[in-house]
Amino acid sequence: MQKLIALVDDDQNILTSVSMALEAEGYRVVTYRDGEEALSGLKTAPPDLAILDIKMPRMDGMELLQRLRNDSQLPTIFLTSKDDEIDEILGLRMGADDYIKKPFSQRLLIERIRAILRRSELPSEMAEGVSEGLIERGKLALDPQRHSCRWDGTEIQLTVTEFLLLQSLSQRPGHVKTRDQLMDAAYGESIYVDDRTIDSHIKRLRRKFRETDKDFAQIETLYGVGYRYSES
Repeated sequence: MQKLIALVDDDQNILTSVSMALEAEGYRVVTYRDGEEALSGLKTAPPDLAILDIKMPRMDGMELLQRLRNDSQLPTIFLTSKDDEIDEILGLRMGADDYIKKPFSQRLLIERIRAILRRSELPSEMAEGVSEGLIERGKLALDPQRHSCRWDGTEIQLTVTEFLLLQSLSQRPGHVKTRDQLMDAAYGESIYVDDRTIDSHIKRLRRKFRETDKDFAQIETLYGVGYRYSES
């Protein structure tokens, strides 16, 4: 079945050109001109992935993602202006899976879309024997088949990227994962992201667990090296 991509941007040229490029690749596309229009549409007919411009009238991409994250882990890519580094960092910390700077290559956008959609399908593939299946580490229980994460019995809602990072870390407790290794685990070897992208996802992971358990400290930072998961 064709994947449905939602494109939210107030620039009609981007809506038209990107829609044509995505449809040429076999995707179905639905477009929205601003965040307020998109909010109801995305909840009524959830797509497989959403591409959100950050700066839009009525409701910007940041607010739209924040409201979507109240009850959805929809895979999301942010479009940011060239020099808005702070927007990139905030967007990742809010739960975006990726970001692309304007002006951007349509080929790059399509490759990022493919990568995220592949990652979102990993849980079902893992259930067929690609991974060891259920991971239990003390209070942590990860179920790749159901994309389920529980801490001491409480459900923790994770994005695809967050889930894959946590899975990579928890598979071998005590072993250090470099940022490059975590990039490969979450994005694949063909996609490059810089260090602060991984750091932002890790900070959001910790925050989500600490909302349930203020003493959560299992994801440890080894400065200059990377991260590790500790069962202690």
